[in-house]
Amino acid sequence: MSWWEWVLVGCAGAVGAPLRYLVEVVVSDRFGSRFPSGTLAVNVSGSFVLGLLSGLAIYHGLPGPPKLILGTGLVGAYTTFSAFSFETVTLFEQGHRRVPPRYVVTSVLTGAAAAAAGLALAAR
Repeated sequence: MSWWEWVLVGCAGAVGAPLRYLVEVVVSDRFGSRFPSGTLAVNVSGSFVLGLLSGLAIYHGLPGPPKLILGTGLVGAYTTFSAFSFETVTLFEQGHRRVPPRYVVTSVLTGAAAAAAGLALAAR
């Protein structure tokens, strides 16, 4: 990886992290509940974009640098497995027994479906 790719990945990450915060706050404010809807929205939309980027690379020859910069930099900073894990554990610690398993299953299934949808869209 060249030095300019490192810089561009960092710049894309500097955009992805605040974008993640913005989306999470807006969605959480709109759908405020015990269920971590903001993080779910971020991770599902990020999965869609990664599926789309992968499809563009597979089916349309998207070169490595844009995929690296957008996928690793932008979407990597945008999505958040650590917040997903933290929220799941916190829900259990707060005594919720039904919400965490629903959150895990919903996150995994909708994330995979979103990635598949992005891939399918790129295949068209």
